[in-house]
Amino acid sequence: MFYHLLYPLAEHWAVFNVFKYITFRASYATVTALLICFIFGDWMIRRLEKLQIGESIRAEGPQHHKAKAGTPTMGGALVLAAIIVPTLLWGDLSNRYVQLAVIGTAWMGMIGFIDDYLKVVKKRPKGMIGRFKLAGQVGWGLALGTTLVLGLAGEPLTVTSVPFLKNTVINWGWLYVPLVILVVTGTSNAVNLSDGLDGLAIGLSVLAFGGYAVLSYLTGHAVFADYLNLLFIPQSGELTVYCASVVGAGIGFLWFNAHPARIFMGDTGSLALGGALGTVAILVKKELLLVVIGGMFVIEAMSVMAQVTWFKRTGGKRLFRMAPLHHHFELGGWSETQVVVRFWIVGILMLLLGMSSIKLQ
Repeated sequence: MFYHLLYPLAEHWAVFNVFKYITFRASYATVTALLICFIFGDWMIRRLEKLQIGESIRAEGPQHHKAKAGTPTMGGALVLAAIIVPTLLWGDLSNRYVQLAVIGTAWMGMIGFIDDYLKVVKKRPKGMIGRFKLAGQVGWGLALGTTLVLGLAGEPLTVTSVPFLKNTVINWGWLYVPLVILVVTGTSNAVNLSDGLDGLAIGLSVLAFGGYAVLSYLTGHAVFADYLNLLFIPQSGELTVYCASVVGAGIGFLWFNAHPARIFMGDTGSLALGGALGTVAILVKKELLLVVIGGMFVIEAMSVMAQVTWFKRTGGKRLFRMAPLHHHFELGGWSETQVVVRFWIVGILMLLLGMSSIKLQ
């Protein structure tokens, strides 16, 4: 909004020329997202407590987690507001990439909200029926994939950059649609599975979106993209503002979600963040790199798949003490804070590895 209202005034007052710069607007989007969380965080916690919207703990989970029962949940609504409002204020609203990112975030957040509502308010332990939740995730992947195949500004966007390989891309054609569905559903569920300890999922999300903020800026900048042998995608640089909003929202929410958490984001936040991360990776053609930058999410999801497969094939034996993987280490004697911080450290290492691919291609 500010871009459309104030940048045109640069013809008369040079000071408004700063609104042309993505880095300026991204910085202020981050600050705005932080302020939204700081200003409304305590209010939301009090409101959720008054409405008795508290977390229910799975019986099969670690026993010491039962102390978390009743902690306000559905705090993902605050995260969503802190992402969408700054993006609308500081972003170029005519940009198709920004539009898709915001729509994807809102859509996945709505699915998560319905799931949380059914679990917490309607007291249905399993929340939304699994196939309906999956249908919602697949629906967004199908819509996004079809949009990109048909083309933004008349040009199909069905290629994927291959990390660590110079000038190498894969053109999927119509097969790009199932790939997009896989990335969106996989990422949203992976972030959701990681949201089991105070601050874990939101901290890893900040790292991943920080990396994609840089990638968005570079892929949308003709000079940098050419110098770094990146696939140049005109106008995709505006996603930097969106990613910066997510980083600010994540850090702001972490203020209240750090151990001992005063609020949980629930599926409202985790599904939205996961879906948004997959969407941004798709839009900047760095889908495969997501496996590295979001490596901890991948590991968490794979640990669940491995546990289930091993359990079935061995007649009831467990590969891990408990899945997802963060519970395995908890039951092995690590404190909750140790697990979270050490997973963050591994997340930082994987982010650095992923970003190093820029200079290796």
